[in-house]
Amino acid sequence: MLNATRAGRRHRTAIAIVAALLMVAGCSGQDPQDGATETVEVPPEVVVDKAAPPEPAAVIVWPLTGVAGEPAARPAMSIKIENSNAARPQTGLQAADVVWEQMVEGGVTRFNAVYHSTIPDEVGPVRSVRPMDAGISGPYGGLLVFSGGLAPFVQAARDVGLQVLSDDGGQAGFHRSSDRVAPHNLYGTPQEFLDQADAADTAPPTQFTFARTAAQATATTAGTPAGSLAVNFPQAHPGWTWDAGQALWLRTEDGAPATTTDTGQLTAVNVVVLRVDVVTTAYRDPSGAAVPETVVVGSGEAVVATGGQTITGTWTKPDEASPVTLTTADGTVIELAPGNTWVELLPTSNGSISID
Repeated sequence: MLNATRAGRRHRTAIAIVAALLMVAGCSGQDPQDGATETVEVPPEVVVDKAAPPEPAAVIVWPLTGVAGEPAARPAMSIKIENSNAARPQTGLQAADVVWEQMVEGGVTRFNAVYHSTIPDEVGPVRSVRPMDAGISGPYGGLLVFSGGLAPFVQAARDVGLQVLSDDGGQAGFHRSSDRVAPHNLYGTPQEFLDQADAADTAPPTQFTFARTAAQATATTAGTPAGSLAVNFPQAHPGWTWDAGQALWLRTEDGAPATTTDTGQLTAVNVVVLRVDVVTTAYRDPSGAAVPETVVVGSGEAVVATGGQTITGTWTKPDEASPVTLTTADGTVIELAPGNTWVELLPTSNGSISID
C-alpha cells in the first residue's frame, strides 16, 4: 500500500515536470521535440524625426568685404585719390574696402577708393571727380568726396543719389600738406567727412557677392593657377603678384612695390579686371586735355583673381545705380573671397593684361 502510494506520487510529480517544461518551451519558442532553443529578437522601436534639418546659422558680414562682423550704421564713402608719380606714396589707401582704378587724361590712372568697414585717420592726395565716378559710386550710395570738378560731373553724382563733398565746395575735412606741392598736397580726414553725412543715409552699400570662406571662392575652386597679373594702361603699369604665405596679391607700379605712407605695400584679397570702353568727352581739364570717360554701364569680359587662381567671366551693369554682377560662362555668379578688392577698369582698345 505504501509502495503504491509512493508510486502514485512519483507519477504525479513526473506529469507536473513535463507540463512545466511544455509551458517553458511554449514561452521561449522551443519545440518540445527539438533539443535546440530558438531565440526571437524584437527590433527596437525606431523614432523617425520628420522635421527638416536646421538651416545653417546666418553669418553677419560687412557688405563690401564679406568679412564677418557687426556692420556700423554709417554710409559708404568714396574718395578720389591721385595716382601720378608726384602723388606716391599715398596715404590711407590700404584701408579701403574696394579701390577702382580708372584711366584719366594722358593715359595715367586715378583711384576711386570706397571706405566702409575701416575708416583711416587720413587719406590723400585727394583729387577731382570724373564722369565715370557717378556710375562707380552709385551702387554704394553715401558720400563722394573729391577736390573739385566740372559741374556736369558733380551733378551726375548728385543725380544718382550721392551726397557730394568737395574742397572747392567749402565742405570741412580738407587740409593742405606742406610736404608736397599743389595740387598733389590735398588731404582729407574721413571722420570729418562722415560727420557731415545726411542723417538718413545709413542704407547698407552693395556691390559684389562673397563666398563664406576664401576656399569657397569661385576662382579658388574653379580657376586656373596664376602667380602674377600685369595690367597695362597707356601710361600706367600696375601689377599683382601672389604671395601664398600671406594669401594676398601684392601690388606693384612699374615693377616696383606700390607702397603707402602708413601701411607699407598695397595688397588685395581679390583683383578684378574689367575690360571697358573708354570714350573721349567734349570736356577738357584745366590743362586743356580732353577728358576721357570709362563706360561702366553695359557688359564685357572680366578676369577675377583670388587665392592664386584666375577665372574669366563676364561683367554686367544695367545702369549707374546698379552694382556690377560677375558671372561665369554658364551664368553662375562669381563669388569673391572675404576681404578687400581692387578693380582695374582696363580699356579694351589700348590696354592689355597678361597672366603668368
